[in-house]
Amino acid sequence: MPLINKARKHNAVPGRRNHHNRDDADLSRLRTALTVFFALDGFVFAGWVVRIPAVKEQTGASASALGLALLGVSAGAVVTMMLTGRLCRRYGSHPVTVVCGVLLSLSIALPPLTHSALALGAVLLVFGAAYGGINVAFNSAAVDLVAALRRPIMPSFHAAFSLGGMVGAGLGGLVAGSLSPTQHLLGLTVIGLLVTAGAGRVLLRCPVPVPPDTAAGTDTAAGTGTAAGEGAPRRPDARTRRPDVRTRRLVVVFGLIALCTAYGEGALADWGALHLEQDLGAHPGVAAAGYTCFALAMTIGRLTGTRLLERLGLSRTVVAGGTMAAAGMLLGSLSPSVWAALLGFAVAGLGLANLFPVAVERAGALAGPSGVATASTLGYGGMLLGPPAIGFMADWFSLSTALTSVAALAAVAAAIGYGTRRVTGTDSGTGDAADGGADGNSGARSGSGASNGADGVRDT
Repeated sequence: MPLINKARKHNAVPGRRNHHNRDDADLSRLRTALTVFFALDGFVFAGWVVRIPAVKEQTGASASALGLALLGVSAGAVVTMMLTGRLCRRYGSHPVTVVCGVLLSLSIALPPLTHSALALGAVLLVFGAAYGGINVAFNSAAVDLVAALRRPIMPSFHAAFSLGGMVGAGLGGLVAGSLSPTQHLLGLTVIGLLVTAGAGRVLLRCPVPVPPDTAAGTDTAAGTGTAAGEGAPRRPDARTRRPDVRTRRLVVVFGLIALCTAYGEGALADWGALHLEQDLGAHPGVAAAGYTCFALAMTIGRLTGTRLLERLGLSRTVVAGGTMAAAGMLLGSLSPSVWAALLGFAVAGLGLANLFPVAVERAGALAGPSGVATASTLGYGGMLLGPPAIGFMADWFSLSTALTSVAALAAVAAAIGYGTRRVTGTDSGTGDAADGGADGNSGARSGSGASNGADGVRDT
């Protein structure tokens, strides 16, 4: 009898190993597909941005009329983000990501077909809706994957977005002299549809990953896929249930971190070069390198973000990042030296790099797609708020003084991270080594994923 049991145990191991290998392969394919969608989003958006001057000339719009037309992107994104959260909750984030990928690819070809500021604003409304929708959808899918893997890989997805944007901007600059805006953006449509067809096929075939602790309630005794108990209780899943009041408040808190981060990105994108040239007398070419230093440093920070989160944990990463960004922006805005200012911009980019991904991941872990939508909307609002706020403050005081507001909001993000350290330390599905235990998986053992992230909050 012992020999029979031993033989059965021996024969059962390969099946389990093959099952785990198959699951790991599915998760790996899902991660690759999502990474491609993040990169595509950055690539397409950057391609549009570099052709804005040519489209302005084609439409004959004044600076003020162009500014109003460009608000169509923002308005479409903000309006669609909350709606996309509901669609993801109902239909799933994978199909919604693919549909939004198609819409984004098609809508990028529309701006150069317009011949007035009003028509441009209308088509940018459509483009902004697709852009906002895909951002919520693939971030929601990424939150589910982070919970299943129990590793803080969210920064790697946002690094793909940054890299895609750098490639899209570089390519746009290369072809600007030889291709018209219509030809260039139509080419982006073709590329986008091809990429969406390839990555979308993988995404639609991959099931939504289930966190290990959630899957425990459906353990299969004989590998048949049936639940261990017909009426076994299940923990509520943040992807489908409505969050309670306290959870919604925490989602807003993490959304404020996203807002503080995006405020800095928008401010530096629009005002960084002007500060270097106007206030510090930098050559136009050197001034243009200011945002490049910031963006490159942010990309590097996101590429190393997973390892940083595993070593420091969520709360310490937010506190350290916000503090570093605040110090960098004080140097960048108040230093009388151009090179010190460039160094400050780079330090600020490193500090801000992982704050937005962490904020979105935490909001999604607490409240599912609606949490991602709320944090993304607040973050996008910060990016919209930054440039005009800096402009008004520059008129009242000076541009260098106005840019210190970026440092102030980065410090606010650090303070929020410190204030929410108990939540991120005990409820993190990504492992808060510094705050929750001796190793990078301690936080995962104490509570993981989209389901018990919110449950743990109620227990604190």
